[in-house]
Amino acid sequence: MIIAGDIGVIADTHGLVRAEVANAFEGCELIIHLGDIGSLDVITELRKMAPVVAVRGNVDKGLWVNEFPEFEAMEINGKFIYLVHNIADLDFEPKGNFDAVLFGHSHVPCNERRDGVLYFNPASAGPRRFSLPISVGRLRITEIGIEAEINQLIPDSV
Repeated sequence: MIIAGDIGVIADTHGLVRAEVANAFEGCELIIHLGDIGSLDVITELRKMAPVVAVRGNVDKGLWVNEFPEFEAMEINGKFIYLVHNIADLDFEPKGNFDAVLFGHSHVPCNERRDGVLYFNPASAGPRRFSLPISVGRLRITEIGIEAEINQLIPDSV
């Protein structure tokens, strides 16, 4: 089990770590990357901020990706979290097994609860895709539950 205060959640960096990420993750004790990392340099930069747990995404290719699984099940502060890049690859029912499913891939933010399970996608922190937001997420896991928020890094008009 991992014990952590605030947890930064990032996805779809596609090789880019924006300067705004450091401010968004200030005080985080753990960073979770949900795939489409794009380069090992991204993980190196994030590890300067906090320890990193990451899963690989569909654009992650080469020998360096062998360090990262396709999915990860973990326990943080007594809550069970499942990490996967593409929610379509989820091949089981999380209800009763996991408190949260964290995912990326779509570049579309998601912060909703279904059947008592948090489904959370921080959207993309990498290069802008269409008019989708540039954002990261932040989790706080307590004995009461999981608080989740999405923080936009770049205004939509930029």
